[in-house]
Amino acid sequence: MLTDRSQATVTLARRVTFSCGHRYWLADRTPEENRTLFGLYASPFSHGHNYALEASFAGQIDPVTGMVINIKDLDAILHERVLGSMDLRSLNDEVEYFRDHCPTVENILAYIRSQLQQLPPAVRLTRLKLEETPLLYGELYCDEFKDMLTITRIYEFAASHRLHSDQLTQAQNDELFGKCNNPMGHGHNYVLEVTVGGEPNPTTGMIVDITALDHVVNTEIVDRYDHKNLNADLPEFHGLVPTSEVVAHHIFKALQNSVPAKLVRVRLHETARNIFEISVGA
Repeated sequence: MLTDRSQATVTLARRVTFSCGHRYWLADRTPEENRTLFGLYASPFSHGHNYALEASFAGQIDPVTGMVINIKDLDAILHERVLGSMDLRSLNDEVEYFRDHCPTVENILAYIRSQLQQLPPAVRLTRLKLEETPLLYGELYCDEFKDMLTITRIYEFAASHRLHSDQLTQAQNDELFGKCNNPMGHGHNYVLEVTVGGEPNPTTGMIVDITALDHVVNTEIVDRYDHKNLNADLPEFHGLVPTSEVVAHHIFKALQNSVPAKLVRVRLHETARNIFEISVGA
């Protein structure tokens, strides 16, 4: 028996996929009102997505089985309560909840949360992550007092930089930055995640107008940084070493008061192995 581990709390995540259709169109609104509410996404006809859901659960290790919960039991819960009602369905037409709630990522997360209320006593739901497209996902952080809901939008830009400090000698720069001190610079295909949080609009079911968010991020960051030399072309980096830590920090500051929702996190992928994050309170 694993008595020495019986009090350890472990979080495990299970990933499942499902496909379904939905539409952003309210039957009690005129076409003009729907287009005002949903913009480019408004249509009386459904479209589909291949969703990926990651559900995280926490609990203590059972001293006999060595598990928090049997994965087979967890799969059975997810298939019965989530996939069974959503996979290969038209959400607006076949799931009662979405007759009165627009099937946004935010509302789908809320629905899944409601379906996973009563779990085996040994585990509790801690987080849901729902990927709607490779460029959009939502997260619901579960708390007994108040859940937190976020939406993340993903962007890309290509830029070059040179890691060099004028406050150091050339020898010191060579030692500190190595080949990243190349006088001609080097480039990256950056991936930028912008996460906003808040309460969904009760009519649209959205935390933020994605089109409006895209406009701000593209105007403030992507269009300015793409195919630029950060050292030479961006005034905010003059006199600074444009490491990805510094770039992420400046992106966060630039977006903090300009995105049309509460900015929660900025995550900058410099490479597949180098990821930098700035969040509220950091």
